Amino acid sequence: MDIVRQPIRGSSRLARVSIAAGGLLAIVLALASLKPAAPGAGRATLWVDSVRRGEMVIEVRGPGTLVPEHVRFITAVSAGRVDRLLAQPGQIVQPQTVLLELSNPDVQIQSLQAEEQLTAAQAQLLTLRTALQVERLAQEGTVATARTVYADAKRQANVAGSLVAQQLIAVNEAALAKDRAAEAETRLGLEQERLGIIIQTIDSKVAVQTSQVDRLRAIAAFQQNVVRSLEVSAGDSGVVSDLTLQLGQWVLAGTVLAKVVQPGKLKAVLQIPETQAKDVAIGQKATIDTRNGITRGRVVRMDPNAINGTVVVDVALEGPLPPGARPELSVDGTIEIDRLRNVLYTGRPASSQPNSTIAMFKLTTDGDHADRVQVQLGRTSASTIEIKRGLSVGDSVVLSDVSQWDNVDRVTIKR
Repeated sequence: MDIVRQPIRGSSRLARVSIAAGGLLAIVLALASLKPAAPGAGRATLWVDSVRRGEMVIEVRGPGTLVPEHVRFITAVSAGRVDRLLAQPGQIVQPQTVLLELSNPDVQIQSLQAEEQLTAAQAQLLTLRTALQVERLAQEGTVATARTVYADAKRQANVAGSLVAQQLIAVNEAALAKDRAAEAETRLGLEQERLGIIIQTIDSKVAVQTSQVDRLRAIAAFQQNVVRSLEVSAGDSGVVSDLTLQLGQWVLAGTVLAKVVQPGKLKAVLQIPETQAKDVAIGQKATIDTRNGITRGRVVRMDPNAINGTVVVDVALEGPLPPGARPELSVDGTIEIDRLRNVLYTGRPASSQPNSTIAMFKLTTDGDHADRVQVQLGRTSASTIEIKRGLSVGDSVVLSDVSQWDNVDRVTIKR
């Protein structure tokens, strides 16, 4: 008799699980073998430019300000207190226009003391001249007396000589008369020499005292100028600037009281990055954007030192100033360094360096994707860069920062 066998349910279930696991593994392997989907980016969020051939202008840019070419700083010659303010910032002034008045009693006293010393020195000079003249006249009288004594002694000696020849007087008396004549002659010579010395020293003594008078006169004139400087004038034609003093304020010597500028004569002072300033040279053309207009100029000076990563470059403005141009106005300057003829170029990508090779994304013909390509760069400008290899005329490339796509070779461009 046949026995009916029951199906083994456990084996059937195990088979089904094995089949399902195998299928799942196949799916996983299939998915792992697929390439990741290309990331997407909106066309409106990308900075795209085309590659062109032609003349590329090498430029550097930097911010700056307009400053006057001619500025007159008005400083305090001496300390003083502000008594009157006679001008205001922005006022048009002439050289003789009084801006403010200071007061300082010490300055007045010093001026009076200098005048007193000058007067005393002048009196001393007059006294010295009188004394020297009297001394000269007295010595001339002494010389005249000595000359008379010598002439008398000489006559006595002659008479004694004739008498001794006639044996009317003794020889000793004649010799004594001759000695007296010689003594008188010697005294006359000494007195004449003393007179010559007196006459020679008169001019030097007077000159010494005269120089002292001249020094004191210069000191007195200086002190008078200090007193006059308490009335502060503009000293030049222009517009008053930086006059911020208050009545009663005490200022020290050397303090800048105000500035007088000529607003029609301005120059641009630009801050050029030190990495780009190496190609800047005197005489290069420049354009200055005041945001109300553009004017042209030329580089006239470069600071020899770099400060905080920038180099100061002065640009003299050649064209008419745009409306609203005034001192301390913020501007943007562009300096033309060179012109490259018949080269491939495009807009300058973010974080690009000259003479390097970088990865750029080039748009496909339909514009739906962008593929990574290696591009060799040449010289750079403020907004453009030379293409040496990797792109052709008409190619469209992404200039935006693409660092987030470093691990992909293709990007989907969303319309």
